[in-house]
Amino acid sequence: MPLVTLADVLQPALKNGHAVGGLVTLGWEDMRAYVAAAEELGCPVILQAGPGCREHTPLPVLGAMFRHLAEGASVPVVAHLDHGYTFEDCKIALDAGFTSLMYDGSRKPLQQNIDETAAIAEMAHAAGISCEGEIGFVGYANGENSAGTDPDEAAIFARDSGVNAMAISVGNVHLQQDKEGGLDLNRIAAIAAVTDVPLVIHGGSGVPVDQRKHLAANSAICKFNIGTELRMAFGAAMRRAVNADPDLFDRVTILKETHDPLVAATKQVLQAFGGGKG
Repeated sequence: MPLVTLADVLQPALKNGHAVGGLVTLGWEDMRAYVAAAEELGCPVILQAGPGCREHTPLPVLGAMFRHLAEGASVPVVAHLDHGYTFEDCKIALDAGFTSLMYDGSRKPLQQNIDETAAIAEMAHAAGISCEGEIGFVGYANGENSAGTDPDEAAIFARDSGVNAMAISVGNVHLQQDKEGGLDLNRIAAIAAVTDVPLVIHGGSGVPVDQRKHLAANSAICKFNIGTELRMAFGAAMRRAVNADPDLFDRVTILKETHDPLVAATKQVLQAFGGGKG
């Protein structure tokens, strides 16, 4: 089926009590496995091109890859720009066929974040696609600290920016390699009480699976971004393939060995969010 927008998959998630996986891609091997896993489960999937991916592969190439996978898929697929930091980033992604733009102005003062995000949202909506924004900076493991989202500021941001989804900072951290983080449920409830926009958790790899399941079914959290957890599964599978045969050198042969393990790991991630066929 053709690519769909972020709103196309998040509004049903909000209404019906499930979430959708925003899966961070780095190349053909992982994005192909993500779609295969989603097809097996009968659930939508969001393919995300973040800054690291874009450094390696140009956005027009990524857009073509996402479109190719979506057109052959039996489930809805969203082509999502993750952490666009400039208007130019977002415009290039739009022109490359992406169906969702995430503008990250979370490091900036509230009004500047609103104004810049609103400009991206206006551009996206004029093209018939979606926009995600971020209010409350989400930090990085062993790096910048998070700044928790203020519910009052979140209400203003959601109202004035025009976003289709809002990423929030509620104890989540990017690049966590364990699931010991846990989120601030009271802060999530306070934010949800003052806005009706689907909420997004970046740094989902650090969130315990039971909490993911609970929030997907019982809160306005409609999208979990998952990157590190699946990169670790991919890396482990590739390491096993290389170590199993010291004479192996053909990268296509090596990379084929990552597919089935990554599909299995992705299915485990997506099953926690519900929304599939069973």
